[in-house]
Amino acid sequence: MAQPDDAEALTGAPAVAEGRAPASGHDILRPGVFSRFGDQATETRYQEKARTLRMPFVRLYGVLFMLVVLGYSIADPLFLPAQESGDLALLLGAALLVGGIYVSLTFWADYASHPMVDFVALLALSLLLGNFDFILAGHLLHFNQPQGVDVGVLDRLVLTAFAAVTLAGRPRLFLAWLGVDFVGWLGIVLAVEAHPAAIVYATLSYLSGAAIMFAINLAVGRTSRAAFALAESLDGERRRNEELVFNMLPRTAVERIRDGRVVADSYADASVVFIDMVGFSTLAKRVSPGHLVELLNAFFNHADRCAAEHGVEKVKTVGDAYLAMAGGNLTSGNSADAAIAFARAVIGGVDELRRASGVEAVALRAGIHSGPVVGGVIGETRMAYDYWGDTVNVAARIEATAPVNGIAISESTWLRARDREAFGAPETMTLKGVGEMAVYRCAVAPAKAQDPPIAALPSLYLPEYGE
Repeated sequence: MAQPDDAEALTGAPAVAEGRAPASGHDILRPGVFSRFGDQATETRYQEKARTLRMPFVRLYGVLFMLVVLGYSIADPLFLPAQESGDLALLLGAALLVGGIYVSLTFWADYASHPMVDFVALLALSLLLGNFDFILAGHLLHFNQPQGVDVGVLDRLVLTAFAAVTLAGRPRLFLAWLGVDFVGWLGIVLAVEAHPAAIVYATLSYLSGAAIMFAINLAVGRTSRAAFALAESLDGERRRNEELVFNMLPRTAVERIRDGRVVADSYADASVVFIDMVGFSTLAKRVSPGHLVELLNAFFNHADRCAAEHGVEKVKTVGDAYLAMAGGNLTSGNSADAAIAFARAVIGGVDELRRASGVEAVALRAGIHSGPVVGGVIGETRMAYDYWGDTVNVAARIEATAPVNGIAISESTWLRARDREAFGAPETMTLKGVGEMAVYRCAVAPAKAQDPPIAALPSLYLPEYGE
């Protein structure tokens, strides 16, 4: 089992991987000196992101390094004999070449995933600079100018500090770099120093500086890991919040709300679907509240799956009624055919709803009407994308005329639909607030013996879409 870590304590939440919820122990930062993320994918993403962010710093240092080398190449001939100046010129030329290649490689597309580029380039620069500094110090000491030693120490400290930052997050790699650099530096020291005391003190000086640089490498690495874990956690929360918002509002509506624009749309050819549970009021008196909620939840989840399958947009639920739209924010080709297919799929799941709920009296019916609608978002709190218009009101009225476990559609829907063979002859019905209208009806699931007649179980009244 994964244990809590420093990054989690710093961020208040475990790191999360791209596109995933917070993992339980795999993405957190393991404690210890050589800490890393438990999940290799998260570790790789951290390394590449950290190196990408440090890339401008690397380029700036490379350019400044080459400018300093050019300065040395100009100054050397002015103060040193020709022979010595020529030796230093070779080292400076090699350093310029390595520095130029190093900066060029930072523009490589895969640079962020290859830390050995920094390892090799900085090691080469360190060895070249070490040789240069020892030769320069020897000449300056020959002229009774001990400042050459100070210049060499400063050059090495700056380069090692840069390596500590550049290789931050990879303490093992930086330790390896220090080890190889120390061997190369010691070889140079042994070549120019003969007195044991000088070698011992130089080695102690190098090791003390290396210890400080390793501490810097660890500090920068731990800080950057904690910052990455926090950013991942915040990014995960942002994605979850966006998913929640997009679950309630269309993406186009969210973008307009963010820009402060009014969300108002008009759809000339949409099909509105109302599906509700027959005899819900009577059923509510017979079952417990918890059982009733489970039944409604099963019904609405089933309708949600059918809506996603048939490209129909869920608008909202009102009591036991499910309101959906074909041809609104979601394009569905022929909106009437999509609406009918959706209604058939929902009602076709009645038997499964009965088995899942243990209530044999479950029955559904659907009403569909096609025509123009207006959609938009109203208000500033608990916002939802809703639709209005006579088409919505008529669909609510037609739903009450549907047979048990059947569908009723208006003439406008029937004329638009290609899948209409199952519907019977038109029946003229008087709808409240609408008047006489031709309605086509069909049964989807066979009515059970225990399904009460429509007259005995009236549809839930929807005052929002009445009158």
